[in-house]
Amino acid sequence: MAQTKLLREFSRGKHRHSVCIDEALAAAEQTCKEGGHRLTPVRRRVLELVWAGHGPVKAYDVLDILRNERSSAAPPTVYRALAFLLAQGLVHKIESLNAYVGCGKPGHPDSGQFLICSDCGEVAELDDPELVRLVEEKALQVGFSIHDQIVEIVGRCQQCTSSH
Repeated sequence: MAQTKLLREFSRGKHRHSVCIDEALAAAEQTCKEGGHRLTPVRRRVLELVWAGHGPVKAYDVLDILRNERSSAAPPTVYRALAFLLAQGLVHKIESLNAYVGCGKPGHPDSGQFLICSDCGEVAELDDPELVRLVEEKALQVGFSIHDQIVEIVGRCQQCTSSH
């Protein structure tokens, strides 16, 4: 039986965030190098901004920060960078929030389960192959072929649950 792995934890008070940003950037450099792609300064900065907090970040929030740093920043700049980061498996899009989070395991297949805290807004990423398999089986039973599987579950993290 496959075991559920927590790829991205709820972080409040648990770790030094600068370390996970550094690790994410190093993994991004390696992933891009292995794939023959460039992590340009703009792409790198957008990735840094996505990882700046553990909560989901919207494209226009990234754009606002970039505009303060580079007056020439425009929506296509951010959206192209995010599209690249998505394609390389470096970020995930949380569809229900129209926002992005850093990938806990770059280059990991595009199936994931996300736990979204409705109180603090942080997101944890699970990797549960058994859940992926079960959803695939259920879809096949009704004649549906899955090409992408992302599960978003909204609730409350342990810290928010215990503080109420």
